[in-house]
Amino acid sequence: MVTLSALWAPVLLAGGIVFMVSAMVWMFMPHHKNDFSPPDDQDALMDAVRNTTAGPGMYYFPWAGPEGEQSDAYRARVHAGPVGILRVRDSKAVLDMRSSILKSLLLHLVVALFVGYLASATLPADTGYSKVFQVTGTAAFLAHGFIGFQDSIWFGLPPRVAFKHAGDGLAYALVTAAIFGWLWPR
Repeated sequence: MVTLSALWAPVLLAGGIVFMVSAMVWMFMPHHKNDFSPPDDQDALMDAVRNTTAGPGMYYFPWAGPEGEQSDAYRARVHAGPVGILRVRDSKAVLDMRSSILKSLLLHLVVALFVGYLASATLPADTGYSKVFQVTGTAAFLAHGFIGFQDSIWFGLPPRVAFKHAGDGLAYALVTAAIFGWLWPR
């Protein structure tokens, strides 16, 4: 059995490189450029959000609360539309992305740590590259590849965007698997 401490190099390297690949995907690849659409009247929408929300957070509309979801008034609002989820971000975090960048790096390192944990618990030392690649790639894809589908099913993320996230997750999983396969203790 391989100890998790013996995998510090692939964990750190996989987390760091996947972070860099993720950054490059979002900065340079064209497939996410049309994930968002502009509103017809951006200024009116921004004024409405500014005047009707408490600031950063997630807002669901029309809102009924658990006890009001069966009421005729709520059903009429739903039928009249629109129905949506509004995510309002902190403007400081949008203009200064250092905190988000750090959180993203931390996320990729934590995923790599759990991939390493699973591999250390299931694969002995001297396991061949292809088996290490298979196990770690599958685990990494489970973490990175399905991230958008829950939002697609329940929160309105367009399915095409969820599939794009899955494609990105596959790339991250392949990078992770290659690094673990390469640096697996022999």
